Amino acid sequence: MALGSVPARCRAGPPVQRARQALRGGQHPRRPVRARRSELRGAPLTARFRPLLLLVATAGGLSLLDAILFGLVEGFTEYLPISSTGHLLVLARILDVGQAPHEEDAIKAYGIAIQSGAILAVLGLYRHRFATMIEGATGRSESGRRVLVAVLLAFVPAAVVGLIGERVIKDALFGVWPVVVAWAVGGVLVIVFSRHGVLAPRDGLTLDVITPRHALLIGLAQVLALWPGTSRSLATIVGALLVGLSMHAAVEFSFLLGFVTLSAATGYEIVRHGQTMLDAFGWFTPLVGLLAAYVAAVVSIKWMIGYLEHHDLAIFGWYRIGVAAVVALLVARGVI
Repeated sequence: MALGSVPARCRAGPPVQRARQALRGGQHPRRPVRARRSELRGAPLTARFRPLLLLVATAGGLSLLDAILFGLVEGFTEYLPISSTGHLLVLARILDVGQAPHEEDAIKAYGIAIQSGAILAVLGLYRHRFATMIEGATGRSESGRRVLVAVLLAFVPAAVVGLIGERVIKDALFGVWPVVVAWAVGGVLVIVFSRHGVLAPRDGLTLDVITPRHALLIGLAQVLALWPGTSRSLATIVGALLVGLSMHAAVEFSFLLGFVTLSAATGYEIVRHGQTMLDAFGWFTPLVGLLAAYVAAVVSIKWMIGYLEHHDLAIFGWYRIGVAAVVALLVARGVI
């Protein structure tokens, strides 16, 4: 029986015809997009995300989880009066990161590098104040000029002492026991001062009337924070309250001074040990830590501002004593 012509409805459609033409010309047919997507959905998870997994796996001596933990701890503790340096030092011991002699500079540089997240948090939350300070630098705002001068003056004492005594500070004080002592002593002082009303919310001078004398005294208080575990935030807030600033002004000035101090410390450490950090940990984990620190710092700053409107600093004193006791016990038992 002879076959007639194939009805139009049974003929191969344009996609099939193009595939046949490609085969005749020695070319491979292009698979439909839907088929390729179907294969991708059916592929194992490790195959689909292999590039990302390889990036994380080769990011250096820190895992992705370690980087997130470091960033969160840095961000949450940087502006609270409980010492971020102390927490990062203990966390490194717990995770057994940076404990080898050749990794010490790298982990210290990493801890300072992720401070950039906390720096950006202050810049974002206080952008209007920074805009006023810039106007002050150009002579368009007297109050902005006053605050700018005060912040720069307050930065000087710690910068000078830190540069002169850097080696001694790192060799003698960057250990768990000095941090525990600073936590405990600082906690007791905070509780005592709070009970006498020194650290309670109160009215006082605003930043618009802060003087160079006030700024230098606050800057001298910040020098105490060169001892890890003391807390730069605690030292500057207490110093600002003692010279007569209101609680609101003291907290804000502490944040502004922290922005300058942390920016300078970060830049200095990156110039000196940035390459060492990258060789040890790569670039991916510092970036992750920075982003985690930014988010945590924003949350921490907003919470602290709201809390100190109605409470004193006593809760932070009790926390310091508690964490000092826990860490001392862990060290004594050889856990860390």
